[in-house]
Amino acid sequence: MGALALTYKSQYKTPFGPGLPGGVSVPFLDLAAAEAVLARGTTAAVFVEPLQGEGGIHPASKAFLAGLRAACDRHGALLVFDEVQVGLGRTGALWAHDHFGVTPDIMTLAKPLAGGLPIGAALLTERVAAAMAPGDHGSTFAGNPLVCAAGVAVFDAVAAPAFLAAVSSTGARLRDGLAAGLKGVPGVVDVRGLGLIIGVELDRPAGGIVDRAREAGLLILTAGAGNVVRLVPPLVLTPAEADEAVAKLVPVIKAELSA
Repeated sequence: MGALALTYKSQYKTPFGPGLPGGVSVPFLDLAAAEAVLARGTTAAVFVEPLQGEGGIHPASKAFLAGLRAACDRHGALLVFDEVQVGLGRTGALWAHDHFGVTPDIMTLAKPLAGGLPIGAALLTERVAAAMAPGDHGSTFAGNPLVCAAGVAVFDAVAAPAFLAAVSSTGARLRDGLAAGLKGVPGVVDVRGLGLIIGVELDRPAGGIVDRAREAGLLILTAGAGNVVRLVPPLVLTPAEADEAVAKLVPVIKAELSA
């Protein structure tokens, strides 16, 4: 219920309403709007993705995150980075916020952490952790030994510098290939991303491209307002596989946009 109170997507929230009160959404990258809310003095924490996944593959900026860090410190609020989708090497750095040099008070993780086994984690600074005593927060299956062992193994593999370098270079190859192949194509607004999370923004809905891509042997999805083609391939993607994806996806996008 707490997470639902923070999401902006009504299709996630409405079926479970009424939700928890007190959550306020402000536009991404609008530091003035965030500071205006913080100035009220009633904000406990600010949650933000260093790179928006569901929101449309929008990277933050160093100025925005640094400004949030300073504003939270001034007003006594915690800064929380949601790295469930973009952490653990997805952007070519171990944590997405590493690209911006800003450290949160709390960071949330899940999805890839245990290599497919169910796990979620919250990492806290010592200052925040000092406010919690053993037993304050837990659940029946928290700390499952098997899943935690898998999480340790995955973390060690993903944190290796050579692994992160490969994610970064392969992601750049995929992103650059798509940008070159779609350059000047009517309907394509932007190709952006970091590492192996890439978005192709269109000026129209992208659902048809998902269907065409599946027929071509590619599994992709949309993001944002449904007009962004979202690519989040496995972090072990090879350069040859990136080239194959470009060779299949560019014609698919062109065909859908010309239909």
